[in-house]
Amino acid sequence: MTFSIVARSADGRALGVAVASKFLGVGAAVPAALADVGAVATQSYANLAYRPQALALLGTGVAAAETVKALIAGDAGPIEHRQVGLIGPDGPGATFTGKECHDWAGGAAGADYAIQGNMLAGPAVVGDMEAAWLSGDAAQPLPYRLLEALTAGDLAGGDRRGRQSAALLVVSKGRGYGGTSDVWADLRVDDHTDPVAELARLLAMHSLYFEFPDPATLLPLTGALADEVAERLVEAAHAGPDLDESLASWAGIENLEMRIVPGHIDPLVLKHLRSGGALHE
Repeated sequence: MTFSIVARSADGRALGVAVASKFLGVGAAVPAALADVGAVATQSYANLAYRPQALALLGTGVAAAETVKALIAGDAGPIEHRQVGLIGPDGPGATFTGKECHDWAGGAAGADYAIQGNMLAGPAVVGDMEAAWLSGDAAQPLPYRLLEALTAGDLAGGDRRGRQSAALLVVSKGRGYGGTSDVWADLRVDDHTDPVAELARLLAMHSLYFEFPDPATLLPLTGALADEVAERLVEAAHAGPDLDESLASWAGIENLEMRIVPGHIDPLVLKHLRSGGALHE
């Protein structure tokens, strides 16, 4: 009923899950993750207790494969209908597919990922997801790598019953809002005709609003650029004696406060300011 990938970033700092299904609000049931501990996807007659149990075991240093064995051994329910995938802070991923999961069902695991799905259009769903992950740019931020793999599975047919929901959960120490949370991205599409594409749209918006700017792209707020920014802030009714303060005040109203760096301006903030507040043009 579901296809998912759990994976770890190349630098080992981020862990996450991407999932899609013909199921209402799949993000509320399948994924769980904890920074520096691991990520888990539980599906196919999902046992939601696997989520805290898996993270507790991974947190004590138990390897992903041994954690899967422990989950199955301690499950009093329909084990052969279960499916689960895990990744820890190090070591290879692990996946389990019960023998009675609805066809097509299966998974694949490697050095830094585990992919699994059931009631799929065919084995190409898992195969194409694995190929997308392995051929992807390891330097790309984990949320986007996970989305690429999920998109590959969706294009290969995904859930054979159709599309309904998708979700993305990525954790990394200090990567959340304002640097005070470890939740890098937690996005859900609960009921949509094209949920994976909608998830991609939300991720682009999330990156704009909640990502810190790339220091290499910041522009010095001096000279002609400073004059232009001051003029546009006047037009936006945010003029003031201090340019940095005025820009920060405007950015806070526009929900761009995480992209403000004193003495500089992020090109994405500048684009937004020049557009008069029209995002994603």
